[in-house]
Amino acid sequence: MSREFDRVLVVDFGAQYAQLIARRVREAHVYSEIVPHTITPDEVRERGAAAIILSGGPKSVNAEGAPRIDPGILQLGVPVLGICYGQQLLAADLGGTVSKSGIGEYGKAGLTVGDDHGVLLEGTPDDQTVWMSHFDAVVEPPPGFVVTAATDTSPCAVIEDRERRLFGVQFHPEVTHTPHGQDVLRRFLYEGAGLHPDWTPLNVIDELVERIRDQVGDRPVLCGLSGGVDSSVAAALVHRAVGDQLTCVFVDHGLMRHDEGTQVEQTFRDHFGLHLVMRQESGRFLDALAGVTDPEAKRKVIGEHFIRVFEDAAREVYADTPGTKYLVQGTLYPDVIESGSDTASTIKSHHNVGGLPEDLDFDLVEPLRSLFKDEVRVIGEELGLPEDMVQRQPFPGPGLAVRIVGDITQQRVDMVRAADRVVLEELRRAGLERELWQSFAALLTVRSVGVMGDERTYGHPVVLRAVTSEDAMTADWARIPYDVLERISNRVINEVPGVNRVVLDITSKPPGTIEWE
Repeated sequence: MSREFDRVLVVDFGAQYAQLIARRVREAHVYSEIVPHTITPDEVRERGAAAIILSGGPKSVNAEGAPRIDPGILQLGVPVLGICYGQQLLAADLGGTVSKSGIGEYGKAGLTVGDDHGVLLEGTPDDQTVWMSHFDAVVEPPPGFVVTAATDTSPCAVIEDRERRLFGVQFHPEVTHTPHGQDVLRRFLYEGAGLHPDWTPLNVIDELVERIRDQVGDRPVLCGLSGGVDSSVAAALVHRAVGDQLTCVFVDHGLMRHDEGTQVEQTFRDHFGLHLVMRQESGRFLDALAGVTDPEAKRKVIGEHFIRVFEDAAREVYADTPGTKYLVQGTLYPDVIESGSDTASTIKSHHNVGGLPEDLDFDLVEPLRSLFKDEVRVIGEELGLPEDMVQRQPFPGPGLAVRIVGDITQQRVDMVRAADRVVLEELRRAGLERELWQSFAALLTVRSVGVMGDERTYGHPVVLRAVTSEDAMTADWARIPYDVLERISNRVINEVPGVNRVVLDITSKPPGTIEWE
């Protein structure tokens, strides 16, 4: 960010909670970003880090080849908080002792705070519950550190060197299972590091608007609307920045949810007064997808044809203004992480990030690239988008194509769209829609035997997928009440021709992904 926000670097040692730490810091209204453990002291300085948090990790600090940080980082004078593995690494590198306690500590543990609550635990109870996940432990703190709390198996559960502003906790303050964990993080950020809680929606909007104006100047800008939260907020944000310079293009690729195009048109053309171009391209996309069954190939075909449609629109928009063309996309921070980085393998190609044609004739404008989904929703509300649009569940750019296993045909698209509408209607009716991260129907290639109206049928099964999550990096299957499941099953089988069975997906992420394709 170009504005002088305080910036916290979360150093990732392969922890499952690194993204959650970054989110919790932002919930304390301080900007954070995730960096690999290979970051150098010079890079820390270049990023303007005001504080550093060392994440947990699956390794032992005493194991050969365990990930470490450049020792020079601890000499920069930047406040540091080590969490779990991060605490052990901090202690080991500064002269403390880390060893196996003989008993692992996993799950809830009782933390006893000493007479000196220190910086991190000031204002919290003398006895409290924390969440542990470790076998090694700091058994002797480094010189200059004091111990402010312990558990039965972690004698140095919280350590502090207040003069050097170095802190370590063995437990995980970022998880909800540690009731006072957010208080601990706030104490580190505000008192330990002296940071300011200025990462607020209004400040973020002002900063993003400034960046958009700096990037595009007085040039025209194209935005591809999908009807989802991300592209909608990106469009509203760019419109706030450049007004009539923005032309939005809604491409109906024939893979949208029920009635989605109508809502987009009503919101952006009628409510915001944007210049909106509606393109009906379902035939073009279905022809291109004919015979394509590989999930990654589907995404790339759809992504490339999106770009081609935008290029067609761009010829009109830029006809009298040759030069750089700009395309707005709703890329989010988790998209960036999942699409490949120094610390994350590529889980999927996403047409917002990967899989774009090599001859792309646009410079991308990605105003949401540093934001998590919940932050995007808040910004959308501040910008005046309708609540039902801002709060709707995530929908992938390739649309229903990623929810159809195997061949994509008009008939199969119609089937999954109809089933998906039933799922969302019944979950909304039950008051569950907002409690779920995503819920939808997926269509399989296999068929199964059934009996309908005294006749045997040979129809398709529909998979009901519903998950809970905070940011889609991990997810758990949702425990939907049986009566709701029954209504969904009955309606799908009765209302969707060709479907004779409904099954429930109870796979978490990992090992599965949220989407089926």
